[in-house]
Amino acid sequence: MRSWMSRWLTRALHQSIQSTGGTASAESGPRTYSRFISVVSGFPKNLGQSKYKPGKMGDDAWFIANTKTADVLGVADGVGGWRSYGIDPGQFAEVLMKNCERLVKFARFDPIKPVNLIASGYQELRAHRESILGSSTACIVVFNREDSSIYTANIGDSGFIIVRKGEIVHRSEEQQHYFNTPFQLSLPPTGHTDVLCDRPESANTTTFPVCNGDVILVATDGVFDNVPIKLLVDTLHRVEGEHDQVKLQMCANSIALMARSLSFDSKFLSPFSINARRNNINAMGGKPDDITVVLATVAL
Repeated sequence: MRSWMSRWLTRALHQSIQSTGGTASAESGPRTYSRFISVVSGFPKNLGQSKYKPGKMGDDAWFIANTKTADVLGVADGVGGWRSYGIDPGQFAEVLMKNCERLVKFARFDPIKPVNLIASGYQELRAHRESILGSSTACIVVFNREDSSIYTANIGDSGFIIVRKGEIVHRSEEQQHYFNTPFQLSLPPTGHTDVLCDRPESANTTTFPVCNGDVILVATDGVFDNVPIKLLVDTLHRVEGEHDQVKLQMCANSIALMARSLSFDSKFLSPFSINARRNNINAMGGKPDDITVVLATVAL
């Protein structure tokens, strides 16, 4: 198991450095503009059966992209139930994130309206609905250099938190139709009329001014369902103001490892189990799931 986990973390580090410009440390060259310093880590739920693919963690997908005016982080979580219909749950999420990434790189998006980025990526999926089916959540966080603020759009139960001075100063709101049934973008096969299908415009959107050193975690529910929020905050607090990408990568790896370990602990009263009990479901243990961690600090 350790060898598989080591391979995934090594590949995540390599891919993270590529996505953020190919430097191991953001201090290695003179940069004076405001920016995110970002890394990614994570694991697929079925570690031994999943092939590594850039931008994917099992049925999860992610991207990191930037333009002259903005840095953009995104995650999506494919709905696993489609597997029983012979549909790859991760393909929808992967293509959605690739569409969004491409739109960012070609500057075909408004940095203060990330919900429009999700909508445009989704519309491109709809244009190819014969070949790509399924559902996913989505969370986009945009750092707008012009006003040093972040603009966010979140649909479903992926999400983000921002930590400053050891406290959460801003976070996403989880969107659920009912317990363990998040809001989701969908493209069902013909004849499936009872599938949940939320509009991109139903995403929760926020704007928040950030400060130098703020830490931002964007993640899928494999993290938030398994790692207690206090443990997340304490871990993120350690890298407040950190500009060294390698140290940030170590932090991201530790969060991913915590989430994976706790997800398979049958005796742990996880956030998911606590939430289940609030809904009159007698649950105990973590929730095995794909895990995606996108971690960034703000450098102003």
